Amino acid sequence: MKVLTLNCGSSTVKYKLIETDTEENIAYGKVERIGMIGASIEIVTQNGKKIVEEQELLDHVMAVDAILKMMIRPDLKIISDFSEIDAVGHRVVHGGETFTGSVLINDEVIKILKENIQLAPLHNPPNIQGIEAAKAVLPDVPMVGVFDTAFHTTMPDYAYIYPIPYQLYRKHAIRRYGFHGTSHYFVSRKACEKLNCKVHSCNLITLHLGNGASVTAIKRGKSVDTSMGFTPLEGLVMGTRCGDIDPAIILHIMQQEKLALYEANNLLNKFSGILGISGKSNDMRDIEELYNQGDNLARLTIDIYTYRIKKYIGAYFAVLGHVDIIVFTAGVGENSPLIREKSLEDMDTFGIKLDHDRNEKIVGGKDGVISSDDSKVKVVVIPTNEELVIAMDTAKIVKKMGKKLKK
Repeated sequence: MKVLTLNCGSSTVKYKLIETDTEENIAYGKVERIGMIGASIEIVTQNGKKIVEEQELLDHVMAVDAILKMMIRPDLKIISDFSEIDAVGHRVVHGGETFTGSVLINDEVIKILKENIQLAPLHNPPNIQGIEAAKAVLPDVPMVGVFDTAFHTTMPDYAYIYPIPYQLYRKHAIRRYGFHGTSHYFVSRKACEKLNCKVHSCNLITLHLGNGASVTAIKRGKSVDTSMGFTPLEGLVMGTRCGDIDPAIILHIMQQEKLALYEANNLLNKFSGILGISGKSNDMRDIEELYNQGDNLARLTIDIYTYRIKKYIGAYFAVLGHVDIIVFTAGVGENSPLIREKSLEDMDTFGIKLDHDRNEKIVGGKDGVISSDDSKVKVVVIPTNEELVIAMDTAKIVKKMGKKLKK
């Protein structure tokens, strides 16, 4: 089955066309600056041919239409006709408490997504725009929503309820939701597969370290706690997000700096984290370069970043009772031996022993074990593939729908 996956932001669309029977990428790319001057579309074919073109793309409908027209271009030989696309899988950031798994998208689902906009005002609107755009261009193709929050709906109530008046949870659905769920799900399964460990008999700590970062405690295949909370702001230090801080700091800064609500929101989400501490960049590659040059703020940034990771690993050891596997994934997790090493140093008492040489070699999209042979806890690097999860879930639901229709 050929499934087109769409990940829509306010001015971007990332996409992949995946053959789910073989799990192969047929084509992938992105559209940027939708609704702006200089909008562009990029496509990379299965044989590695890459094309980038500027086009006038005023909205998401035009962007999705441009993606499909690129795919049927005779010179690229990706597909011959739109009818070859069997289904579309949409990444949706927030499913609230309603969606505990992927769902076939219909009018009722879209209505509920719109009702959940207040839970993810930055993410759900463009996700919905992407769904409506795809439906406009491919009206007869089944569509599935795959939710970042779904994997974490197995958390117990004592892990997701905040210690604020309970009526605020009942009234406004304020609770821990967690994000990066498709990534944590994917790498936990792949890690168990690699180490010949049955998912439902293993305990894992998975670390998704990118510009956004989160850690999840997985007990026998189910998420039981995760670092991101009501929003993606809570938890680890991230590229531009602060992660865990004393809530009173926000009120104090707003008072002292005379900040409006939206200014405080921008401060915590866009100007904090790695960027805020270093004052130079939100990209860990830049910070590591400065670190190697002896820059003191770069050293402090990396020390704070890895210290927070270590604290969460320790906390999740306590939550899980015992840990079989620790997984690193995403941009930083997959490509930074330094961050991995500093996050796990001096943790021998937990049964974690890193092999320095193995760790140094696993970069650039490789997977592999980086712990020593005598490490009680196995440490692995697994490249994430959220699009494949979206595609496989989409195919599964559409096939199930087809069987029901035949009956």
